[in-house]
Amino acid sequence: MTGEDGHAGRAGLASKRHRKRCLGAGNPSTTSNSRTVEPWQRLLVVCAVIAGAAVVAKLVDMRLARRELPPQAETRYRVLRRSLMGTIIFVGVLSALFLIPQVRALAGGLLASSAILGLVIGLAAQRTLSNYVAGVMIGLSQPIRLGDRVTIAEGEGVVEEIGLVYTRIRQDDRSRLVVPNDRLAADTIKNATIVSRERLAEITVPVPRDKDLRAVIDLLREQAAPTELLVTGLDGDAVVTLRAWAQDEASARQLESELRLRAQQALREAGVYAAA
Repeated sequence: MTGEDGHAGRAGLASKRHRKRCLGAGNPSTTSNSRTVEPWQRLLVVCAVIAGAAVVAKLVDMRLARRELPPQAETRYRVLRRSLMGTIIFVGVLSALFLIPQVRALAGGLLASSAILGLVIGLAAQRTLSNYVAGVMIGLSQPIRLGDRVTIAEGEGVVEEIGLVYTRIRQDDRSRLVVPNDRLAADTIKNATIVSRERLAEITVPVPRDKDLRAVIDLLREQAAPTELLVTGLDGDAVVTLRAWAQDEASARQLESELRLRAQQALREAGVYAAA
């Protein structure tokens, strides 16, 4: 009985092996699918995924850019737009690369040493990452906004662009200061328009000491129409200061010019200033 049982067992095992070989031969598609994908096909899929990510990022950017917003909201949206675009493109490129088997195999080995890789990347890109984080924090806390007139150690100007890494400031001579965001987040900034964009236009007018100062003040108040008029000096000739508020920096400069013209014309017609 033992010999017959052993013979039957060997026969059954041989029969199972034969069925497996027949099934494998009858369904060759399971072993040949991976061989039918050509390299150019993988490259085409990779390009399609990257292009799709770029299109999605552009559509999101166009959608967010359509809104007309106040400066404080526009600054947040500008930083948000750039963050979303960068994230979408990064995910798209990463997804496309993972379609390549060699990249997937390499990623598995890299993930095993992710702590070391993260440390290396963090040390190599420490300044860039700090600028990026500072840009996001500036967009959220808004110590400066688009259009604000600010003064920093390097100069003074109007905030033209707040990027993810750098902020661009337009100076009065139309040159640009490109400042790393971490500098703006750490240094002291004078923001003249953080509460209001109104600026004070101010001029000084010398008045000869032999003239009636009160009559001159009444004349300037009537003809120049300043918001505020003060006598700010009596050493030698008297000094009269005229002040008025304007909507912004450019309007303040224009208003100062107008005040000078009005004052000079009024004082010349009144005989305070002798004709040349």
